[in-house]
Amino acid sequence: MGRFKRSLRADFENRSAFTPACGTYQLETTPKLAIESPPQLFPNMRLQDQIILITGSTTGIGEHMARRFIQEGAKVILHGRDATRGEALREELGKDKAAFCQGSLEEAAYPEKLARDAIAAFGKVDALVNNAALTIRGRIDTTDAVFFDRMMAVNARAPMLLIRALLPELKKNTGVVLNIGSVLAHCGQANMLAYSMSKGALMTMTRNLADSLGMDRVRVNQLNVGWTLTENEYQVKLGDGLGEGWPERLPAAVIPMGRLLMPDDIAAAAVYWVGRESYPVTGTVAELEQYPIIGRYANAEGDEKK
Repeated sequence: MGRFKRSLRADFENRSAFTPACGTYQLETTPKLAIESPPQLFPNMRLQDQIILITGSTTGIGEHMARRFIQEGAKVILHGRDATRGEALREELGKDKAAFCQGSLEEAAYPEKLARDAIAAFGKVDALVNNAALTIRGRIDTTDAVFFDRMMAVNARAPMLLIRALLPELKKNTGVVLNIGSVLAHCGQANMLAYSMSKGALMTMTRNLADSLGMDRVRVNQLNVGWTLTENEYQVKLGDGLGEGWPERLPAAVIPMGRLLMPDDIAAAAVYWVGRESYPVTGTVAELEQYPIIGRYANAEGDEKK
């Protein structure tokens, strides 16, 4: 990626953590009476002492969530298919703060094993982030049953089975599930038919389970993520023919804020949704993009800045 890759990595690594402040309020009319703000409902470390399982967390958005969650006081259970990469990341993050589980979510029996291994890692699980997903391209004429079943197995079936396996633990801990979806769930691109369908299924599951598990005080929310510049996405678009440095040449209609979303943007948003701050909200599907997803039409008046 050359110069652009170096700047991309620097941008990933130089983001600073956000820490909320809590002040003291003084009534002007009663100078002798100082009213303290309420005791902090949440510590400065926003995820202090939480144990969070993140699927697909050895690269990309999942990796950045793991790093941010640890910065906020959590311990994380990493998951991925590549044992070498997973163990290296665990070593970097610290074995007292991170565990690693290796396995493929394509296998129907694996989510139950992953749930057991995750609980065993630190003794409990407070939150689950269903982040792992296949993003293989495919139009209607190239999407056969095998391709479709594989996509749905990882992107829709596995999240459901993992929630099912962890449900007793989540009930016990007033837990939360955060599903990482996509804005493509609403329609999607022609060359991402099965992927878009799988994210639509995930979105329906989020709302269904938020309703059915509400009385158990298990919350289920979803982030529908827009176009995000991971290193993998950069390489994929090179393969699509966009050329080196393509993010710098995107039209304003695509990036009205001047750049694509970055993995750290998603990680920052996820902190709120997996943490206690978002209690008691459930059933929310939040769109993370820099323009409205539904009902938007590109400017047709010849002036992209209007």
